[in-house]
Amino acid sequence: MELKRITHHLTVMMLLVLPGMAFGQESTKVMTLEETIEYAMTNNISIKNAFLNIADAEQQIFERRATGIPQVNGTVNYQRYLQVPVQPLPTALVEFIRVLNPNGEVQTEGSFFLRNNFNAGINLEAMIFEGSYFVALKAARAYRNFVQQELVSQKREVKNNVINAFLPVVLVNTNLEILDKNIGNLEKLLNETKELYKAGFVEQLDIDRQELSLLNLKTERDNLVRQKENAMSALKFAMGHPIDEALTVAGRLEDMEMEVGDEDLVADINYSGRPEMGLADLNIELNELNLRLNKSYYLPSIRGNGAYTYSFQGNTFKDGFWAPSAYVGLNLNVPIFDGFDKKAKVQRVKIDLEEAANQKTDLRRGITLEVQTGRTNYLSAREKLESQRKNLSLAERIYNTTQIKYKEGVGSSLEVTQAEQSLYTSQSNYLTALYDVIKAKSDLEQALGK
Repeated sequence: MELKRITHHLTVMMLLVLPGMAFGQESTKVMTLEETIEYAMTNNISIKNAFLNIADAEQQIFERRATGIPQVNGTVNYQRYLQVPVQPLPTALVEFIRVLNPNGEVQTEGSFFLRNNFNAGINLEAMIFEGSYFVALKAARAYRNFVQQELVSQKREVKNNVINAFLPVVLVNTNLEILDKNIGNLEKLLNETKELYKAGFVEQLDIDRQELSLLNLKTERDNLVRQKENAMSALKFAMGHPIDEALTVAGRLEDMEMEVGDEDLVADINYSGRPEMGLADLNIELNELNLRLNKSYYLPSIRGNGAYTYSFQGNTFKDGFWAPSAYVGLNLNVPIFDGFDKKAKVQRVKIDLEEAANQKTDLRRGITLEVQTGRTNYLSAREKLESQRKNLSLAERIYNTTQIKYKEGVGSSLEVTQAEQSLYTSQSNYLTALYDVIKAKSDLEQALGK
């Protein structure tokens, strides 16, 4: 019985503890570069706002179209005079009443109002002709195309920002991998040196030098960990990912594509591949429509209107009377002179149109410069990478040789320390060159609109 009771208590404790352990574990998302970009396409705030702008542009089209549809409104109005207004009667009317009633009292004041007044009616107003209507409707549709192109441009910008934020994280991760490997190798060498010291083959100075190198590596690792936190926060921000939620990136610099196709280095620039050029064309189109819109204000406009009203008047609701009325009409508005207001607006729009054309020209020149700079930077970075790869291979060979000599007793710890520093410098230079060529490739593809 005692054994059963103990087993029961252990089972209850496990049931209580295990769920807490499960809930206490925080799941970490692991994402590749492609997955971070895909995540940003649906979670970045700028892209969400771009979709909202498209929805707003759709409603602007409905709003503009509604101005050309007949408008029907119903009106109800009730008015009761608490004190009926009194007005003086015309002198001729007073004299006429005196002639009809020479012996009676003649009132010189009177009221033409009844206490209760009630009106109910339906009003109709319709646009028959207005030159600005169809131009404004076309401009609203063109604006929708503009914000849709803005979405394309925004997606490209967000993608580029994610790539630019992802690469530093991968660089730090790769640095940490190499640094951990160096720390492991140095700790192993330090342990061997301590054993040699016990045997009397090396001095305390040899141990001190290696411990100093190990301490510097661990300090550098701590700095890299803090840099990784900052780089990861920047990546989360670019993605639209919650800053306080855990995230891990997958990938190493060596595994990332570095080569650029020959056509990207020598082919003519495809300017239409950049969404900014589409925005520039749509901006010109919008300014042209705005010019047509302002010129259309010189045209006359015709609007039709009509109403049906049912009115009641009386001092009480029993002795009053109902009076229906209805009418239809046309309203012609012909602009004649407005103090040159429309002329000034037309001139301003022409200036805006010329400015939009200049912006497109300047954008084309800027793209040309970006592509040329991107190609030059990529070729330079690739050449530098090849040089640093050779330097790293040579530094590794020197380091391995000095370690062998040191273990065999024909080399000094100073030579090992110098070889270590040369190796670490070569490793750092190689990673920087590797990062630069990947970044240069990305910048060139961005400049080409890919």
